[in-house]
Amino acid sequence: MKISNDEYFIKELNTTLKNGGIIAFVTDTVWGIGCLPNNKDAVEKIYQIKKRDYSKPLILMSNNKENLYPYITNVSTKAKEIMEKYFPGALTLIFDSSEKTQKFVTANKSTVGIRVPDNNVFQRLCEKIDGHVLATTSANISGEPPALTYKSAFETLHNFVDIILENEEDMAKGEPSTVAQITDNKTLIFRQGSVNI
Repeated sequence: MKISNDEYFIKELNTTLKNGGIIAFVTDTVWGIGCLPNNKDAVEKIYQIKKRDYSKPLILMSNNKENLYPYITNVSTKAKEIMEKYFPGALTLIFDSSEKTQKFVTANKSTVGIRVPDNNVFQRLCEKIDGHVLATTSANISGEPPALTYKSAFETLHNFVDIILENEEDMAKGEPSTVAQITDNKTLIFRQGSVNI
């Protein structure tokens, strides 16, 4: 399925997600899979599809950081400055989660990662999703390399996900995002990716 402004596409996309569907999509780093962040059954399906360890949380992604603010708390001044500088981009920031963030997304942790990919296709997709936020992870079986192309994502996941977005006008670069937690006093880097803070 290709992203479009067609009413049928938008209705089909949102109906699929509301019914617990899983979608696969390109981002700036790798291909991802995602679901609505308040749908426990869909999140469970993602863990099953990937054979993912339940101790590993999903992250929340959107086309705009403002859509993610309701899911996080205790955002430091320094973290806001970093978001202004590097969002959208290959940076995942860890924050204390708000009451809106479901524990089944965070693997029962009190924190949640957020990201705004610098990818036109992904941003157009999120604009059309009710709520504009997805609970996500990379499009692969755990332990295997993440998909970097539509073909790879299709070969790995077409039997398991409900929609694979075909449009690849912006390609995945294959470099992982940097994962960090930032307070006014301290910056912790959990994974060094393409963004240097």
